Amino acid sequence: MILYIHGFKSCGRGNKSEVLRRYFGDVYAPDLPYSPAKAMNFLEKTIEEKDIDLLVGSSLGGFYATYLAQKFCIKAVLINPSVHPYETLKPFIGEQERFCDKEKFLWKAEYLQELLRFDTSNLRKRLFLVLLQTGDEVLDYRVALKKYANQRRIVEYGGNHRFENIEDYLCMIENFRKGNGGNRII
Repeated sequence: MILYIHGFKSCGRGNKSEVLRRYFGDVYAPDLPYSPAKAMNFLEKTIEEKDIDLLVGSSLGGFYATYLAQKFCIKAVLINPSVHPYETLKPFIGEQERFCDKEKFLWKAEYLQELLRFDTSNLRKRLFLVLLQTGDEVLDYRVALKKYANQRRIVEYGGNHRFENIEDYLCMIENFRKGNGGNRII
């Protein structure tokens, strides 16, 4: 089963999760708690309880997926991942609104400290497929390009933060999921 991890101000029933679900079928895409600590606790329990063989994370979800992939040795596809959300999400402290349903929520300063607990380094080889678009208007793709320098990376010129043409990469994701004789890295 694929665990799709949505980004900041998003939810589990967005365009990317629906495209993945139509193609793969076995996609679990939950709405996450706003608190990073609670979100990570929820995601860890999900991985422990379900037969998850691939993580797909977008933006902040890519940050979460990086930590979880390292902890559980599961392959992860990262779509325009956030590398330093404890910095890039500072301007959003206060009341926010989700894109999918306009639900309001409070993004707290303490959440930035929670994010620091999940920062990663020393990335394992062959664990990540990183999909980046140079036209990302929210995050500088070069930051992720540098962090994931030893991983499989695809850089598409143009595009945007939403990575709206994810359909073009479904076969690549499928091959990455099936490759190397399994999905859990020992």
